[in-house]
Amino acid sequence: MAGKSKAAKSGSRKTGEAGDAIIIKKYANRRLYNTSSSSYITLDDLAEMVRENVEFQVLDAKSGDDITHSILTQIIMDEEANGEQMLPVGFLRQLIGMYGNSMQAMVPSYLEASMANFRDNQTKIREAFEKGMSNNPISAIHETNMAMMRAAADVLIPGVANKRKSAAPKAAAGASSNGEIDALREQMAEMQKKLDELSK
Repeated sequence: MAGKSKAAKSGSRKTGEAGDAIIIKKYANRRLYNTSSSSYITLDDLAEMVRENVEFQVLDAKSGDDITHSILTQIIMDEEANGEQMLPVGFLRQLIGMYGNSMQAMVPSYLEASMANFRDNQTKIREAFEKGMSNNPISAIHETNMAMMRAAADVLIPGVANKRKSAAPKAAAGASSNGEIDALREQMAEMQKKLDELSK
């Protein structure tokens, strides 16, 4: 993330600590202007602000429209194109398939909640992976997250459950005797029930 001005970074931190969202204006020439630091910045600067938990809002300088969503999407596209890809092709296909689906309205809140849960537990999950998931009490966190994702996929994307059953019958059989898996199944069933009710 080279090329950041000291003014941009110091202004970002100052406003971020105060809890006020920084206003970023995007001009027709695609330049981004940080009104807090009175300096032009780049998408890399905005990405760094996100990592530092600095709140900002991007407005079209001419119309005043809030274009924060499209700018954040552009940052993700640039990161995926230039860095290590984090979004699997299968996930992208499933996500695209949800556009226009009757369950589309539920996807944003589900993804946001899943990411928040992962972020809150990422340190524990990392430690669990480093020490080995077997016989580790933290493994329940990982298994719960995965169970939630599988349960939602079963409801939101038709056919996923059948593909998973045919692809991994041995894994399912090996885990059937575990009491924690039974608890996860109950959680999955409860989630599916709630999703079914919302889809009616």
